[in-house]
Amino acid sequence: MFELNDFILRNAKELGFGDVVVLAYESNRRQVRFANNEITVAKNWHERKVELFVELEKRIAGTTITELSEENIERTLKTLLSNMKGMAPKEDYYGIAEGPFEYRDIPETFDKAIVELDEPNEYVERAINSALEEGAKRVAGVLYTDHNRVYLTTSNGVEAFDEGAGIEISVRAFIGDLESGHGTNSVRVLKKFDPESAGRKAGEIASLAKNPEQGPEGKFDVVFDPLAFANLLSYMSFMTSAYAAEAGFSPFVNKLGQKVANEIVTIKDVGNLPNGYGSRKFDDEGVPTRETTIIENGTFKSFLLNTSLARKYKTETTANAGLIMPHAWNVVLEPGNYSKEELFGEVERGIYVTNVWYTRFQNYVTGDFSTIPRDGIFLIEDCELKPIRNIRVSDNLLGILSRITALTKESCHVHWWEVETPVTTPYVLVKDVGITRATK
Repeated sequence: MFELNDFILRNAKELGFGDVVVLAYESNRRQVRFANNEITVAKNWHERKVELFVELEKRIAGTTITELSEENIERTLKTLLSNMKGMAPKEDYYGIAEGPFEYRDIPETFDKAIVELDEPNEYVERAINSALEEGAKRVAGVLYTDHNRVYLTTSNGVEAFDEGAGIEISVRAFIGDLESGHGTNSVRVLKKFDPESAGRKAGEIASLAKNPEQGPEGKFDVVFDPLAFANLLSYMSFMTSAYAAEAGFSPFVNKLGQKVANEIVTIKDVGNLPNGYGSRKFDDEGVPTRETTIIENGTFKSFLLNTSLARKYKTETTANAGLIMPHAWNVVLEPGNYSKEELFGEVERGIYVTNVWYTRFQNYVTGDFSTIPRDGIFLIEDCELKPIRNIRVSDNLLGILSRITALTKESCHVHWWEVETPVTTPYVLVKDVGITRATK
């Protein structure tokens, strides 16, 4: 693929482009879907594509090329050139990183055993059986294995390669029409894969959720399961991108150095996290990935930056470059000092939310949002969990962060289709969360 990258870079420079980033991918993905306690579909995909970023006299553009013939590449470059000549310059564009760089391998991000795995079905069966043992009647979900190669070449002297693999499973367990639970497990090392834990959790929650009643409205102390809070932190990570802030999609504008969360809250992005599902050796400009503290002891410390935005604000890149906008790799909410039992014991009357979906922001600038709990939802009362349903969380992101009062020692690494940016988070207790009735 490096030969292809060199061909693209050479042709782009001959046409007069300035900064050029060529990011080529080779990926193999395998999917095993299951429903009603049985495997229903098995699929394989092999993909080769190039993501391209080009600059022409401060005009910038990006595109994806999937038909990789020389003729199509040349045609694409000429089309880009023609279109960009009519664009207005981006006066606050300040270039890409200067290479070359040295890279270190990230532990536990490539396991040949995942690549060579012949029969993933046994892991699905183990997950299904674990859910059934906890009382589930029906089990459904999906397992994926991934093997990716990334080839990066830039006009500023970067040539970098990374290879990664991963395996993950998402399990939903059902008792009846209203009782369900969800569990996930995502790892980069096969020996650490634990499909039983995903099935067991899904089955446990579904079994606890029998005969739910209409949930209450008002302000409640809420325990967010890692699966639920990961969803909110994934959205938050987008809002901490300097690009999102400039575009008006962030409540963190003008908050640098200010308190935005309870002092027990420290949130980081860790691009080189061992066994992290989003980990990679380098960002899209070739800068070696690293740890960036976003919020430290409640204080907002840094936006996520690429080279151009860092130069604009007279600071250093955080190694979070995407081709157009900076983004997080693995978001980590540092754990606390509570056991799970102790954290639940802090709630006299509250709600336990195990999962959410349809998270929508009514106002990105203020952080006002709503999200719908799904699967098991429970009223915590007299040290018991009473199943409820049909509620909505309606609150404010900065408000949620500021009212976090307890975190468990235990954390989970979460990645599934509702949490596209991987998140590691403990169980989280938040005071006075707004709860309304969901629209049927």
